[in-house]
Amino acid sequence: MKYPVFEDLIIFENEDYVVVNKPPFLATLEDRTPNTTNLLKLARQYNPDLQACHRLDKDTSGCLVLAKNPEAYRNLAMQFESREVYKVYHAVVWGTHKFEDELVSRAILSNAKGVAKLSPQGKPAETYFNTLENYARHTLVECLPVTGRLHQIRVHLAFLNAPIVGDSLYGGEQVYLSSLKRGFNLKKNTEELPLIKRFALHSFNIGFVLPNGEPVKIEAPYPKDFGVLVKQLRAH
Repeated sequence: MKYPVFEDLIIFENEDYVVVNKPPFLATLEDRTPNTTNLLKLARQYNPDLQACHRLDKDTSGCLVLAKNPEAYRNLAMQFESREVYKVYHAVVWGTHKFEDELVSRAILSNAKGVAKLSPQGKPAETYFNTLENYARHTLVECLPVTGRLHQIRVHLAFLNAPIVGDSLYGGEQVYLSSLKRGFNLKKNTEELPLIKRFALHSFNIGFVLPNGEPVKIEAPYPKDFGVLVKQLRAH
């Protein structure tokens, strides 16, 4: 895998924080895959003091905040803890749904293998959902997680019978161009690839208060694969 240039990922920077638009397929921190890099490693080549303030799943793209100093890190950690950070994700899901401030309040339990499920024995988890756009058989959904449990958005959407496109772990199938386009012909002996090779979840917005009391809100544009998926669904 060709790794991105860290500077190219930056969408906001001041004396305390760097916010990047994390590309998909890049872990935030060390993961179990040998000989791979991660976002924090790339970040520290840019500035050795950077600390990741939270994490995104490897496949999830979008807003990720890194702190430049311990005070800045503490400032944001406290906001995460008291659930004051504004987080908006966009997901492309299966089915046509009309969500309007739809609240899922279902406890989530995760196992040692890093798979989450709904269970009364789990930790409380809340997410709000809104429909942004409807397509023939899919929906673009805005997700506002109140808590930050493992795979929370993915599990809560699956509970609503709206699994995320490409999220095989929680029941979301792939989307192929041939299923959208009538008369789509693939070259002989070539295998058709899905429109997006990961689950379609993107951290679109993050908002928090700087150490000086000033609020900021940062938006991360869709990466290429997510943008292509939405474009194709709009067109068909």
